[in-house]
Amino acid sequence: MVYASDPAAQPGRIESIFNELQGQFDFVKPELASVEDLLLVHSKGHVEYVRTHELTYEIALLAVGGAIKASEIALEGEPAFGLIRPPGHHASPNSCWGFCYFNNVAVSVEKMRREGRIDKAMIVDIDLHYGDGTANIFQGVDEVTYFHPDAWNRQAFQEEISRFLAARKDKVDVVAVSAGFDRHEQDWGGMLKTEDYRTIARMTKEFADSKCNGRRFAVLEGGYNHSVLGKNVRAFLEGFM
Repeated sequence: MVYASDPAAQPGRIESIFNELQGQFDFVKPELASVEDLLLVHSKGHVEYVRTHELTYEIALLAVGGAIKASEIALEGEPAFGLIRPPGHHASPNSCWGFCYFNNVAVSVEKMRREGRIDKAMIVDIDLHYGDGTANIFQGVDEVTYFHPDAWNRQAFQEEISRFLAARKDKVDVVAVSAGFDRHEQDWGGMLKTEDYRTIARMTKEFADSKCNGRRFAVLEGGYNHSVLGKNVRAFLEGFM
């Protein structure tokens, strides 16, 4: 279903991932997020603005619902990945851009916090672009740590993630990954190889195993070259699961 004209909505994008993963992983259908879920991190005015774009609004609600479902599975002790669109990490409380409408990962984390299911969370964003929306939403919230590495070669990028995780001495209750794949050498970033996503995911898994009994989930953000996107997601999941 085409809900917009941007690259994240391009026909075949999700299918390129699904076809690569089918038969290897279990798929679970999410439910639509509620307006109450959205209002955990977004203003009423922003929700109403997106609502004026009827088809986009419906798909965006489903994307948030997918992130929530992934977080619930993670809390039950199983790692999960939200194969969702549109992405969300550029969605702030009162605005959005960069193909995003609602902040999928932020809603899912804040919902867990408000329901008393977690106290502390860590969000690792490996997308090419800084998730300004996620950073804005959790600015001043000490219980939620947002991290986006900004190194510009593949070795330094992985080393920056490794150093960050090693420096975290206190425990968290869940680890969430904004999993963007547009840093790939055949995508916009022109930097990471497919196997690097497996390595990054494995580092995140090991951190979650040591800090929060393995509770971890990821949601799809960027990644626009359909010929390699599915392979990159599969490599990530092989390290993450």
